[in-house]
Amino acid sequence: MHTLPTFADKAWTFRSSLPAERQVLDLAADLDVSPLLVRLLWTRGLQSVEAMDLFLDPGLRHLALPDQWCGLMHAGETIARALSQGKKPTVWGDYDVDGITSTALLLLFLQARGIAADYHIPHRQTEGYGLNRSGIETLADRGTGLLITVDCGISHLQEVGRAKELGMIVVVSDHHLPGPDLPVADAIMNPKIGECPCPNLAGVGVAFLLAAVLNRMLPGKHLDMRQFLDLVALGTIADIVELTGQNRILAKNGLAMLKEGKRPGIVALKEVCGYKPGAVLDEDRVGFGLAPRINAAGRLGHAETALRLLLAPDLTEARELAKELDGFNTSRRSIGKEIQEEALRLALEQKGRFGLVLHAPHWHEGVIGIIASKVAETHYRPAIILTDHESGHLKGSGRSIPQFSLYDGLVACQHLLQGFGGHSQAAGLRLRRDDLPAFQEAFDTKVAQTLNHTPPTPTLVLDAPLGFGEIDYDLLKELELLAPFGAANPKPLFLSPQVVVRNRKPVGADHVFLDLRDEGAEVTMRAKAWNQAENLPRSITGKSMLLAYTPKFNEFNGVTSIELALRDWALQG
Repeated sequence: MHTLPTFADKAWTFRSSLPAERQVLDLAADLDVSPLLVRLLWTRGLQSVEAMDLFLDPGLRHLALPDQWCGLMHAGETIARALSQGKKPTVWGDYDVDGITSTALLLLFLQARGIAADYHIPHRQTEGYGLNRSGIETLADRGTGLLITVDCGISHLQEVGRAKELGMIVVVSDHHLPGPDLPVADAIMNPKIGECPCPNLAGVGVAFLLAAVLNRMLPGKHLDMRQFLDLVALGTIADIVELTGQNRILAKNGLAMLKEGKRPGIVALKEVCGYKPGAVLDEDRVGFGLAPRINAAGRLGHAETALRLLLAPDLTEARELAKELDGFNTSRRSIGKEIQEEALRLALEQKGRFGLVLHAPHWHEGVIGIIASKVAETHYRPAIILTDHESGHLKGSGRSIPQFSLYDGLVACQHLLQGFGGHSQAAGLRLRRDDLPAFQEAFDTKVAQTLNHTPPTPTLVLDAPLGFGEIDYDLLKELELLAPFGAANPKPLFLSPQVVVRNRKPVGADHVFLDLRDEGAEVTMRAKAWNQAENLPRSITGKSMLLAYTPKFNEFNGVTSIELALRDWALQG
């Protein structure tokens, strides 16, 4: 039995109970894997040989059949019929990575099938999210007869109605939560409507399925749909949907396509990120390298730049566009750092509140979602960041903590809002400036009631104890079978035995390396702690501690070694 440390600000706990050791050994023998891997799979809810085997080998053959997705076949048939009637198609997307990859996928698919299509991605600052009447009317003037939405549309009842008034055939392809009423579209494909194999499919996953059924319905030679899986992986990982089930199949196979790097835009994007052409792209490199640069276009410029990158026919054009996106991302980081520091200072002034609502008129609308995440993480409170919008209203973005549904919180305050949308952990909203004080009070009250007026405590969930003597190349190769990691499939997190800090080495101003000795195993390993230099000062040398950590491969100058990613620690004695 392992005793876990307790903290004033954080609790450590193990993920769940395990089956009998005999059952673990039997499953390990059936799957030809280690008992530790079986335990990790079990605590992730996979409790049969069949479920574990599918998780470890998520081949494309395991994708659900088209008729298992509610509305998919009808959506495909509607588009195929409209195209056969000569209707000019337009794909209407969104300005985030999921929306951009969805738009690119459908445009590239239609182009490969010999169909010319128009597109529209709204400008974040001037148009906002989703459909709008003026844009639809402009498309009608340009001859659009078939409007296909991707990653949006399910909540735009009036706008879809306007498109129908203008004579368009409308197919809504979306994955957001629908309201009580659905738009009057000719067809709707949304995995959150009806019985579907994966309700949490990303928008680009929906677009891929739509293209796949169209591939069989349209006349002419069928395409190999695997060529689009790089875009599916990029959008799916960036949108932070659950990486289990159908999403896992699409993301894992798509990451393999990203590694091949056949698309000029992906090659150029790898280059500006500093990745080698054939470098393995895991969820971290996608989430912290590729995705922010695509997102930065919509945040500081126009998302069309990122779309053009993914559509680029050659490396010359792609490299120019990738360089532009990299510049946007550098500017985004600079702007975000200043706003973050200011927002964290304001949050300290609201330290007694359960729900944080912060406003400054000059904050850049393109980065407030990122800042909301940082404030929520730092103070472990639901946080909403608001800035002035050219419409005269305040526009905001919110992020939450697991104990509180942000969407439910906004529903409780909707009498003060001009509009809102999102889900439990992230949302957007608009409100009148005069209603800000009342909204701050109402939101704080709702959060306090939900949390029973008890300050929430973050919990660190560990998978299993693991001594340094058990860590080797074979173990890490097995752990890689669990990737890609993300929502609903976190990286394995282990509890160390008591270890001693043998050496501390600073890396830059904010990071440190620690050389840690497991005396029981007589093994010393290096741990990396990002942004923890202040919390791990030189005086830590010689101290004993328990670690919450993940072992991983580190590649440097062509040499692969094993190091520990340090998540948390507890000093002993």
